[in-house]
Amino acid sequence: MAQIAQVLVDVPTMQTNRPYSYQIPSAWQSQVQPGMRVVVPFGRGKRRVQGFVLACNDVTTFDGDLKAIDSVVDLAPVLNQEALKLTAWLAASTFSFQITCAQTMLPAVMRAKYEKLLRPTDQTSAAIDDQIFHGQTSVDFDAIATTPAAVSQLLRLQAAGEVEVYYQVKNQARHKTVVGVKAALSVADLKQVETTVRSGAAKQLALLNGLQTLNGETLTQREFSQRFDVSEAVIRTGEQKGWLQKTAIEVYRDPYATANIRPTKPLKLNDEQQVAVNQIVAAVDAPATTTFLLEGVTGSGKTEVYLQSIAAALAKGKTALMLVPEISLTPQMVQRVKGRFGKAVAVLHSGLSSGEKYDEWRRIRRHEAQVVVGARSAVFAPLDNLGLIIMDEEHESSYKQDDAPRYHARQVALWRSQYHHCPVVLGSATPSLETRARAEKGVYQRLLLADRVNRRPLPSVSIIDMKQEMQQHAESNFSRALLVALQDRLERHEQSVLMLNRRGYSSFVLCRDCGFVLKCPNCDISLTLHMDTHTMKCHYCGHEEAIPKVCPNCHSRQIRYYGTGTEKVEEELQNLLPDARIIRMDNDTTRKKGAHAKLLTQFGSGEADILIGTQMIAKGLDFPNVTLVGVLNADTALGLPDFRASERTFQLLTQVSGRAGRAEKSGHVYIQTFNPDHYAIRFAKHHDYEGFFKYEMQMRHQGGYPPYYFTVQITASDLDEAVAAKRMYQLLQWLKPRLTPSTIILGPTPKPIARVNRRYYYQIVIKYKQEPNLEHTLTTLLQETQVQQRQGLQIGIDVEPLHFM
Repeated sequence: MAQIAQVLVDVPTMQTNRPYSYQIPSAWQSQVQPGMRVVVPFGRGKRRVQGFVLACNDVTTFDGDLKAIDSVVDLAPVLNQEALKLTAWLAASTFSFQITCAQTMLPAVMRAKYEKLLRPTDQTSAAIDDQIFHGQTSVDFDAIATTPAAVSQLLRLQAAGEVEVYYQVKNQARHKTVVGVKAALSVADLKQVETTVRSGAAKQLALLNGLQTLNGETLTQREFSQRFDVSEAVIRTGEQKGWLQKTAIEVYRDPYATANIRPTKPLKLNDEQQVAVNQIVAAVDAPATTTFLLEGVTGSGKTEVYLQSIAAALAKGKTALMLVPEISLTPQMVQRVKGRFGKAVAVLHSGLSSGEKYDEWRRIRRHEAQVVVGARSAVFAPLDNLGLIIMDEEHESSYKQDDAPRYHARQVALWRSQYHHCPVVLGSATPSLETRARAEKGVYQRLLLADRVNRRPLPSVSIIDMKQEMQQHAESNFSRALLVALQDRLERHEQSVLMLNRRGYSSFVLCRDCGFVLKCPNCDISLTLHMDTHTMKCHYCGHEEAIPKVCPNCHSRQIRYYGTGTEKVEEELQNLLPDARIIRMDNDTTRKKGAHAKLLTQFGSGEADILIGTQMIAKGLDFPNVTLVGVLNADTALGLPDFRASERTFQLLTQVSGRAGRAEKSGHVYIQTFNPDHYAIRFAKHHDYEGFFKYEMQMRHQGGYPPYYFTVQITASDLDEAVAAKRMYQLLQWLKPRLTPSTIILGPTPKPIARVNRRYYYQIVIKYKQEPNLEHTLTTLLQETQVQQRQGLQIGIDVEPLHFM
């Protein structure tokens, strides 16, 4: 019988991936299981830390006296065997600590400070109710679990379904409950009471009759009232007379409860779609760990391929996971998936409240949901028996986590595919070069959707040279051609989408006399003007200050606004087209919960003529009346010091162009640029992904960049620039003898934005094709730099970084 637990402890000041052995108290033998969280003593003092049980056995390599587990946090594992294996792989592949990976897989409600409560279930006996709950709907877990014997009893009761534990975040999410009604007397006693009620008291008789039909069931007060046609006052009378009991019933918080989601039926597939579905379903049936690249032009019906493939997995009794890159894409996608699969769908993304995420996670864990739709972290959803994993818009950089563990959802999806022996579908109109290159080599199987589903042509694209436009006309965000096209769409009652890749009113404030630019005091970037709040804001650290009326440097009043933002574009457009109904969609207008869905619903129902937005409107949106797309500043990303700048520009232009002409009406796109001859813009004009892929691959080969090389970015940051710089030069000398001569080490250099939130950042980039010493070297670095991190220096390791800013 297992007596020893291997526990991964959470020690913030000195993490380790090595588990520690702890004695399992005799009262809990065979009840403590891997995946449970426990509280254990750690170190020489009386310190108590939380940890995860990785394994239970009866041997240990420790030759001293083992400490015992102090208490259990869970009555059942919160991480299953798959999740425990995944944490180990994730820690090793991202050079992170396993405890951080384990916590990443749980909802925030289970990672934050919480109250742990115990509550009865429908199966709780009267004796246990009297002993533990005393008629209360819940009690504090720690107040009951005071001895090993008490914990042992709770474990037995939980296994028997008589009690359950839930977590309540302090001052945050709480379990949502509604008033429930259940009979307080037996059916025989209720019949006896019925004989004492006067015949004219029809509502009281209806109440008693309703209570007799419950058979021990508890109904919500609203449901009881509607079913038996009795008012709340009558129910209150019944409670006062002792005929019924009111109780709290937990209900799931459903973020889409009020959404008007219409059921949909499978659409008839065209030949290309049918081939794709057949191949994916064959891999589901096999089952096979095939990775498919579903490369389809915008409007080619990738979503219908996803939905019919998911249906096939569900028909086999399996579950399905569908990832979308960001919250802005979820409203329409959720509508489609819920429209097809109804209550079987759970949703996980950052736009939900803590309570909603926790409830959705529990629905998944309890097998009440078989399909999960969500953003990056949904890749950890606790689905069993996975039959299919789909990653829509797989090229999107938001699939990469910025903080430790710095995982890419694609890699986690591929790992889970291997674990469950199920296929992965990577979908995109503009796949990342790494993914397309793997398809070229046959590592991934390529499925091509070359045409739009309705055989409509892709929209025609006009490139507007803004250099010429500036010479011929007054400075404006809108070229003459685009303005004429917008006016034309207004007259035809068609809709337009305008994309500007910057939120706010103006990009910076400059003094015309001395050239002073108002910068953030914490970061090396200029502050952005926001007219709606009359403030200057930093989009990195959140610093805000008043708009200056005089120059802080020379005290001149020649302060002017330069650049542009969505807010300024909206104001200018409203002046140019006063009759136009405009919706602005950016981070400022979508902060409130549900704002994404609300704005998109308004636009989709025809309440606006023009949608102005940042890149959040570039992907996934499908509105049949949109016939015009305008890109106001195609050059935003081209000047960034990042080898992926051209790829991102091409992808963004192609994606946003695809919003036009998706139904019966033809579409047109205007791209305004100061670089009309840049190859990313030329290929985007012709929707030529294959041409761009070949050209960009040549550029990457010449420069020695991914996918021809692997990369690792190491950063050091400190409040003192000299400390960060010195440490990086020391690190360079430490790395050189440990890596093979064929490996290229670039730097150290300050990051392009060298200061963020008062911290200075330096970086080293490692490029390699094969480096046998890399894993050991970076693991050693992770462990050895912890002491310095306690002194304020932060070291970060990012495998295959997507951004170098």
